[in-house]
Amino acid sequence: MRIQIKRKPSWKQLFIGLAGVNAILFILFFTLLLWPVSGAEMPEKTYIEEEPGAEFTVNSSKQNLSELVNEYVDKFMKDQSDKYTVDFGENVRLLGSIEAFQTEIPLSITLEPSVQENGDLVLYASDMSLGLLQLPEKKILEYVKKELETPNWVNIAPSSQSIYIGITQMEIKSNFKVKVQSFDLKNDQITFRIKVPNKTLGL
Repeated sequence: MRIQIKRKPSWKQLFIGLAGVNAILFILFFTLLLWPVSGAEMPEKTYIEEEPGAEFTVNSSKQNLSELVNEYVDKFMKDQSDKYTVDFGENVRLLGSIEAFQTEIPLSITLEPSVQENGDLVLYASDMSLGLLQLPEKKILEYVKKELETPNWVNIAPSSQSIYIGITQMEIKSNFKVKVQSFDLKNDQITFRIKVPNKTLGL
């Protein structure tokens, strides 16, 4: 009767096996990263002037806007650790990280704001990076669009390297309507128009 003794794999075999697994994960990561994203690039614009009501002008500062936006980001994304931050300086910066294979990859996107005729805001990407990965900026935004949860009035458009912020489509409990009137970060002059619809007052 012959007894077969199972030999333990050598460290070389273990190393080759581990390297193979890492290679497969690396290829899978880049396949997902470079896979094209489908969907509409720009939403249909809403004009709050079409609804009767009273309008008021509200002035804000970069500091106040930063506190408001980041509080909203934390609550919407349930971000208890401040993983994502929106910084308002001479431009807008989205800072954070994206997890891939149990590793946090730093994310940085610099955006130039542009006020639309209906009061929405478009942020055009001028500089972006995803860790040390040398990727086309369009591909970085495609990956961010896949991984980053956003409200339905925020649309990431990789082809135009922009983020459309549908301010006029925001759902506010008071039913007030908001639009951007001016967004001058360099001079810290940020103005909003707020409309109170007549139906909100029972008129």
